[in-house]
Amino acid sequence: MDITEQCVVALTWTLKDTLGEELDVLDEPVEFLVGGRDLLPVIERALQGYTTGADVDIQIEPEQAFGDFNDQLLFLEPRGLFPAELEVGLTMEGSALPEGCNPAAPRDTLYTVTDIYPEHVVLDGNHPLAGIAIRLHLQVEGVREATEEEIGRGSCGTGFFQLRVDAVEIPAERTLH
Repeated sequence: MDITEQCVVALTWTLKDTLGEELDVLDEPVEFLVGGRDLLPVIERALQGYTTGADVDIQIEPEQAFGDFNDQLLFLEPRGLFPAELEVGLTMEGSALPEGCNPAAPRDTLYTVTDIYPEHVVLDGNHPLAGIAIRLHLQVEGVREATEEEIGRGSCGTGFFQLRVDAVEIPAERTLH
């Protein structure tokens, strides 16, 4: 079966930056709904017409995926507003930011703690791959027809290429996978 709209594709991949540094590897196949919200449009277009066993290489520019880095989404917040066990790499929903954080920080954004100083915490609302051109090597491990339920949801439910904050969908250009 060829990959078309409204089918489910099982993929594995290797994700690298343009210098060849490996950023992510998915060894076990994960299913995605083509024609739904599971995959970036650039990936869906590249997969069209392929079938099980295909290897597909794509270069994805920031504007096709996670957008450019936006320094307006960096916030320096007082350390005392956060719990003692806060760690670099922790993510938090903007709607869950402690009282006293910068009111300009969008509440519908997912933030990553990037630095912790004695007096301040740095929160970054950018996608971790924002501003980075990426190379994606995909292996098509399987293709099948989508169920009515998957089509109705617009997803296989994997969530790799979409993030939700308080049930508010973040636009595709701001998602992690």
